[in-house]
Amino acid sequence: MLAIMSMMGAVLTLPGIAGIVLTVGMAVDANVIIYERIREELRAGKRVATAIDNGFSEAMSAIIDANVTTFIAALVMFFLGSGPVKGFAVTLTIGLLTSVFTAIFLTRLMIVIWLERRRPKELIL
Repeated sequence: MLAIMSMMGAVLTLPGIAGIVLTVGMAVDANVIIYERIREELRAGKRVATAIDNGFSEAMSAIIDANVTTFIAALVMFFLGSGPVKGFAVTLTIGLLTSVFTAIFLTRLMIVIWLERRRPKELIL
């Protein structure tokens, strides 16, 4: 997120820091949703690999829905706001994009690699 802001030449201000804090909260929320869905699948008696795959698939719609709603709010703030509000909206938008990418693709990749290496018979969540 900071690398993208640096490439854009954006300056980190107090509203920008607030956007980062909100982004971190949304990223934590996305991961909690994913792991809760995996936990539900495990409670239903599914195998570990199936539970992880279904957990990510089930969580995808909730994560996209929450982030699209926040993105729309950020767009409204960007076009109707001025100064600090625009800075907050820019930081929030960049954060949302990186957060969704990380939650959906990077986290899943890391879990799949771990799953292939360890081949656990059960998960303790």
